[in-house]
Amino acid sequence: DAVFLTTADKALDTQSVLAVSRSGKPLWQNTVHFGGIPKENHPKNTEASPTLAFDGESLFASFYNSGAIWLTKLQPDGKILWQKNTGAYQPNRYKYGYAASPLIYRDWIILNADFDGAAFLTAIDRSSGQVIWKTKRPGMISFSSPMIASVGGRDQLLLSGSEMVAGYDPSDGQLLWKTPGATTMATCGTMVWEGDYVLASGGYPKSETVCIKATGPDAGKLVWSNRTKCYEQSMIVRDGYVYAVADNGVAYCWQISDGKTMWRERIGGKYSSSPLLVDDTLCVFSESGDAFVFKAIPERFQLIEKSKLGDEAFASPVIVNDTLYARVAKREGGRQEYLLAIQ
Repeated sequence: DAVFLTTADKALDTQSVLAVSRSGKPLWQNTVHFGGIPKENHPKNTEASPTLAFDGESLFASFYNSGAIWLTKLQPDGKILWQKNTGAYQPNRYKYGYAASPLIYRDWIILNADFDGAAFLTAIDRSSGQVIWKTKRPGMISFSSPMIASVGGRDQLLLSGSEMVAGYDPSDGQLLWKTPGATTMATCGTMVWEGDYVLASGGYPKSETVCIKATGPDAGKLVWSNRTKCYEQSMIVRDGYVYAVADNGVAYCWQISDGKTMWRERIGGKYSSSPLLVDDTLCVFSESGDAFVFKAIPERFQLIEKSKLGDEAFASPVIVNDTLYARVAKREGGRQEYLLAIQ
């Protein structure tokens, strides 16, 4: 019955969770951290970038605060049930903040904390907040959220970044396979998959999109790659094809099996939010607030609509039933954010 958001106020040094009814009425706002906001961050990152997780009963918010990644469990009315320090997060050279969203799997919350130090991937019990398992990561700066995929008849925890693409066993955090050198050091988008193939894209310091076999004796084998960069935004797969809008404003359709380019079309703009797929229709927002709607079909690029929703759009939209919710901003003598509901 509500839209739940995270926010931060650098002037007040606070990080909060808030709720808005689906009719647009503010319901509550609860500050979960007073003080402890990092002093440095990337200009395009925020102190509240991770998306909340919701298991139908409780909300889970992850924040970078006081040199650690904190996980907070809240009731839907905003009451805090518990708050846990999941591990130190102390970037050395690249003080670009934190961005990975928490992931629900079974009775756990899975968190990724990649940075140029003692990086880790961990599973936390949703009821008690106790650590179930904790796995060491390579120790490079990256920002991608983990994703669970059913590949080859089993669940795999997929994660890109740190100069590799990897599949983990989500039940214990053990590495199943990895592809060293695939993608780049820093990625932000979430991996996607179809059948036996998994795909990732990255953008710092090099640009690359990769497709990897994730099952059988060839698990970890690079199938194809190109030099296209989808750095902050994720890609979308549908019926044997992957769709992407690259950082340079070019939309692509590639065949998953061999990487063949089915079409490419310059739509312009820069991108941070991820595209959204509804049936055979894609919607994507540029950073300047332009919304592009086009068909997810391999035959040709087919634009349906272009509209302006604000002066800025960095957050990914969501759809519930017949309504699209989007977080945008306007420049009105300063930067003012809005939550939009579009039927």
